[in-house]
Amino acid sequence: MRLSAIVLAAGKGTRMAGDLAKVLHPANGRPLVSWVLDALSMAEPDEIVVVVGHQAADVTAALPPEVATALQAEQLGTGHATEVGLEVLSPGPGTIVVLPGDMPLLRPGTLRVLVDLHVSDHNAATVLTAFVDDPTGYGRIIRRVNRVAAVVEERDADEKQRLVREVNTSVYAFDRAVLEATLGQVGTDNQQGERYLTDVIGLLVQDGQRVGALVTDAVEGMGVNDDVQLAAVSARLADRAAGS
Repeated sequence: MRLSAIVLAAGKGTRMAGDLAKVLHPANGRPLVSWVLDALSMAEPDEIVVVVGHQAADVTAALPPEVATALQAEQLGTGHATEVGLEVLSPGPGTIVVLPGDMPLLRPGTLRVLVDLHVSDHNAATVLTAFVDDPTGYGRIIRRVNRVAAVVEERDADEKQRLVREVNTSVYAFDRAVLEATLGQVGTDNQQGERYLTDVIGLLVQDGQRVGALVTDAVEGMGVNDDVQLAAVSARLADRAAGS
């Protein structure tokens, strides 16, 4: 089974200091995206494409030469970014991992387990989730009868949904054919007016498709949206390097 990967790395990172593209901010001495690519490469995908946008030339220059890029000229949401990445990947069936370029604590073993679970359970999609003490800023995992029913972005969540502590890490495994067929149905009826990749999950559930989840620990699921979080993941990476 062919395994491909799309890394979403087009954002500026509006809450970060300076004008540097978010994925180029250094964590323990290396760009955020480099840590993600290291974890991903150990999962042995057949093909990787990084979706670039803000400071596209600089981000591309920081990538290994074997990694392809796709340009998201307008930031129209994660669903649109995924479509842009799909256009660059070689055609054919298989599994696609979609993940953000700002999760340096993600471990390669977790990605491998995610893909294996996705394939063995014959899922249309499998979401990597985590339980956190403070879910502020994260999309919430909504379950029905212990199965994933939807992923709701915080800004679109109601009061009850915001109490949910299981959150979306924005790491997914998809059946490629199903993903391609469903992305075209994703609209912009949300607070940002963007096409969310998370909406694919709800559409798959509505269609009766099987959506699974793998729960990882909160530390591994940490992303970077501001300088405080950047300092936190840098410290964790330093601890890992020291073996503590």
